Amino acid sequence: MQQIINFLIRNKNFLLFLLLLFISLILTLQSHSYHKSKFISSTNFLTGGVYGWRYSISNYFGLKNENERLLRENEDLRNQISWLTADTITTTFIDTTSFKKPFTFIKGNVFKNDYSKIDNYILINKGKKDGIEPDMGVITDKGIIGIVENTSNNYSRVISILNSNSKINAGLKKSNQYGSLVWNGKDPNIVQLETIPRQAILQKGDTIITNGRSTIFPRGIGIGTILNYELDQNQSYFLIDVQLFNDMTDIGFVYAIKSNDAPEIESLENPKIDE
Repeated sequence: MQQIINFLIRNKNFLLFLLLLFISLILTLQSHSYHKSKFISSTNFLTGGVYGWRYSISNYFGLKNENERLLRENEDLRNQISWLTADTITTTFIDTTSFKKPFTFIKGNVFKNDYSKIDNYILINKGKKDGIEPDMGVITDKGIIGIVENTSNNYSRVISILNSNSKINAGLKKSNQYGSLVWNGKDPNIVQLETIPRQAILQKGDTIITNGRSTIFPRGIGIGTILNYELDQNQSYFLIDVQLFNDMTDIGFVYAIKSNDAPEIESLENPKIDE
């Protein structure tokens, strides 16, 4: 206590100056509207900055919930438009409730992604209980990434398109010519499209898509663009380098695609022989 008293005595002139300065400021603000308005503006600026900073931080930490909401909306939208094909788009009104959706989209998240090996796999956080089954295609909003190989109750293993065992039907967006999409094990963002006939008219930058000739992917899912191409040794087919739309080293949210018509199509392709 004695130390506090000694401090006040030693600094009495300075403390008196601060007190008088504070009183004079109060009197000035109360008696002059201009100074008062400036003070209020400064206060609003400071408090506004603090609230803006707090709002930015809360928005940043709320991005995960916002992304989840957008993913759910995208999932619903994909499911609603999956019935649309070139045959059903007309100028007349179509009651979509009468159509069976050929594909169902199930959202998920990647928690392990290999891309530096010859045979790469991706693990996603959806499994049997979510409706995921083997041979379902997996895509992002940019394009394809692979096909489901195995599932557990809560997780699924996906054969990445960066896998020597991966072979997917793909073709030119501007024509019906198609071939097999494979990977040579070199660049994780460039794959190869084989067996495109030499009659095909190609240009660098042409878009490559899934051609819908299987029950795994619907037609029109993006893959990438033509980077380079050349004829094979027999001069019969093109070998095309495709620059992927996806960055295969940076994959987050995905959609698994379930073909609702697969059982019917497979029953026709592999009919049972009555004994």
